[in-house]
Amino acid sequence: MLSIDPSKVCYIVLRAREFDAKTAPVEEDYGSNPADEDMREVLEDFADDPTYEELREFINGLNEDEQIELVALAWVGRGSFSAEEWEEAKAEAERAHNDRTAEYLLGMPLLADYLAEGLAAFGHSCEP
Repeated sequence: MLSIDPSKVCYIVLRAREFDAKTAPVEEDYGSNPADEDMREVLEDFADDPTYEELREFINGLNEDEQIELVALAWVGRGSFSAEEWEEAKAEAERAHNDRTAEYLLGMPLLADYLAEGLAAFGHSCEP
């Protein structure tokens, strides 16, 4: 039923989990060596975060059908639709589709969990 490659979804799940692990910065401007700061800025969420940009670019790089399925899959994962309602979920995602798909998805606090649950509903897993 899925036409989007599950490995693409798993890539987004992995990167979204990295992004979700970020915390608010303790100090906006580090002046010393990162090693002296215990490398904590790696886990802090700065405005120019490369993880967010990488995810946004990856999602924007998907074709329209893949973006629509990705949104529908997130909706299945969060329980808005069941796997049996897949065609309905895709139709609704197609109606709502615009050029802000990446921003919409990345605004979901539990995106990685929703996508993983959505994949599981179709018998796929991101586990090795």
